[in-house]
Amino acid sequence: MERVVVFIDGSNFYHGLKANLGRTGIDFYKFATLLCGEERKLIRIYYYNVPFKKEIDEEKYKSQQKFFSSLESTPYLELKLGRLEPRGNTFIEKGVDILIAVDMLKYAYDDTYDTAILVSGDGDFAAAVNAVKDRGKHVEHAYFKAAPSVALRKACDKYIPLDNDFLRLCFI
Repeated sequence: MERVVVFIDGSNFYHGLKANLGRTGIDFYKFATLLCGEERKLIRIYYYNVPFKKEIDEEKYKSQQKFFSSLESTPYLELKLGRLEPRGNTFIEKGVDILIAVDMLKYAYDDTYDTAILVSGDGDFAAAVNAVKDRGKHVEHAYFKAAPSVALRKACDKYIPLDNDFLRLCFI
């Protein structure tokens, strides 16, 4: 049976849900099993994000910590965190993209999966996707029709468009 690992760029996915569908509450286990399908075996879900800083926005921090706690009870899901770094008057995510790229390659080399499903609209992953494919693995790209990365879509073996119809059973 084909083994599947789902890699979710959390912030990218959240903003895609909000911009394209106007809602963000997702059951990540249902989402991953839907992406995987009945004919394949879900091995793991990796969800990547950055924690808000409590001293900057305590309400956002508390809300996000509650969300992270809910993720920890999701079957087969592992939460992986980057960091926020100050840049002028704002903060930017650091480390998330490299965590995803390294994990996709590491688990490809470890033969953890046959197919990776990348949930992100970030075209910077195209090089990592090509390296994973060079290991004989398949890579599928799941993202919103309105905002796919052309480079990522071209690099991946298959594109899974996300919309209300596809996600209807996953909303909470």
